[in-house]
Amino acid sequence: MSSEITAAFVKQYGANIYNLVQQKGSRMRPLVRVESQKGDSQFYERMGAVTAVLRTSRHSDTPQIDTPHSRRRVTLADYEWADLIDNADKIRMLIDPASMYVQSAIWALGRSMDDVVIAAATGSAYSGVDGATAVVSPLTQMIHSVASSALSTLNVQALRLAKKMLDAAEADPSIPRYFVCKAGGLSALLGQTEVTSSDYNSVKALVSGEIDTFLGFKFIRSERLLTSVDTTRKFDLTTGAYASGGTSITSSVVNLAFCKDGLVLAVAQDVISRISERADKSYSMQAYACMGIGATRMEEEKVVVVHSTT
Repeated sequence: MSSEITAAFVKQYGANIYNLVQQKGSRMRPLVRVESQKGDSQFYERMGAVTAVLRTSRHSDTPQIDTPHSRRRVTLADYEWADLIDNADKIRMLIDPASMYVQSAIWALGRSMDDVVIAAATGSAYSGVDGATAVVSPLTQMIHSVASSALSTLNVQALRLAKKMLDAAEADPSIPRYFVCKAGGLSALLGQTEVTSSDYNSVKALVSGEIDTFLGFKFIRSERLLTSVDTTRKFDLTTGAYASGGTSITSSVVNLAFCKDGLVLAVAQDVISRISERADKSYSMQAYACMGIGATRMEEEKVVVVHSTT
């Protein structure tokens, strides 16, 4: 039984359990390609572009154009949660907390799902015949928001550069694109004239206090984004693009601009929950939930890592 349950005893508090502020489940899952996976590890095949050749004479030999094939490996990991609800505690409360415990567990697993997807977007993917070749997130797919010849908070220039990189890679514009950032980044963007002006954005961002869609990106807020302290990453203070002779970062928020099919979430066991008696725990009720998932970056060109100071 959680040692914190005494906070809900009738003699001290009212009839309801109050959930403290928290992210309620996964925000990243709807943004990526979701696949069902059976084995502990599974490969997702990729096929590259080919080039047609010019026929120079009549009745010439049929050309052999080898189509490039590659693959990405996803390895699953299991996540679980459990807590006990003592019968004696249930008697002292006006409500049965079991369902609230399960709800809390499902929210926790959803947040773990987001962590797995975010780590896949910025970490190493695994390729090769046996999936043993690590493919790091390339520095050429990283940019930093800059302003007045300095590293800055998230701004429109950075969004434009991220869009340019996806467009230049010929990412299919019909595939949904997302931009994931923290509350600080959204706040900085709301101060940009281009975002709040109807001349630039058909969505009136300030009506609801948040940005919905801009430059083809659907905006999603996540406070679970990583913070980078890798000083090997250097950026040009004029363009914001990676440059070996640029300025090093000391600490930055890692925002994500990506296409939906650029990231894969593999689900072997979707979130399941159980409430059952534990005979070995004086017949207390146990709330339990678990899932089995993994994720990978399918294409480097479809994921742009956007650093910013907030």
